[in-house]
Order: sequence, then C-alpha cells, then structure tokens
Amino acid sequence: MTTLRENILDDIVSSLAGTTDVGTRIYRSRVVPLQRGESPALVVEAISDTPEQNTSLPTLDWSLTVRVSVIVRGDTPDEVADPIVESLHSKIMADLTLGGHAIDVQPGTTTFTQSTCSQERQHLRWLTLISQLV
Repeated sequence: MTTLRENILDDIVSSLAGTTDVGTRIYRSRVVPLQRGESPALVVEAISDTPEQNTSLPTLDWSLTVRVSVIVRGDTPDEVADPIVESLHSKIMADLTLGGHAIDVQPGTTTFTQSTCSQERQHLRWLTLISQLV
C-alpha cells in the first residue's frame, strides 16, 4: 500500500512530463549533484506533511508542502528558467486534485538562488505547492 503523500508526489512528477526544455530530466528528491549536461532539470520533493486536528470531527486534515526546483545554466539563468516555470505551472494547475489524491493545490512562495560555477551561472528556482490531502 502506498501513502497518499507518495501518490501525490508521483502524480506531480507524471504531470510534469513534457515540460518545456526539460525532457526526461525530472527527478524525485535527487541528492546527487547534476552534471553540466543534465540541465535544465526539475527536482520534486516533499518539504512538510502537516496534520491539523479538526475539532468538530474526529479526523485529521493534512497539508503537504512540495517544492519543485527548476535548475538551469546560462548567462541569464532567470530568463532561461522562465518558460520552464510557465510550462510546469500550467501542467500542475491543470488538475488541482492531482489524480483525485488531493482536495486542492495552492501555489506557494517562489524563491530564487543564483550561483557561479566554472564560469557559468546556475539558477535554482523553487516553487512551493501546498496540497490538502483527501
């Protein structure tokens, strides 16, 4: 039996297939650094899974926070990332129930990080999604 969290993460990864310029470089919780030829890429990972006691009913309401990291390289990496972000946002928002596993998907905070590595600029853009579980 698979947890709802794993089903949602799998649904997000599946929904991101065909994201602009990414190809098959969509990873779940990747811990190994990306090689130069492996970008642009997306990394999907759970950030928190928070229960809340519903006092009127003997149930728990769960909120799952997911981060989708967009990793690109280029002279102006934020511009390189922009069409990828636009594409992934529309793909995730196309099914707000994530295959019937979530009540709703809400976009969260987007943060930006840029670093220089070997004369290339690398850009990480994190998009946070908050899913309320069924």
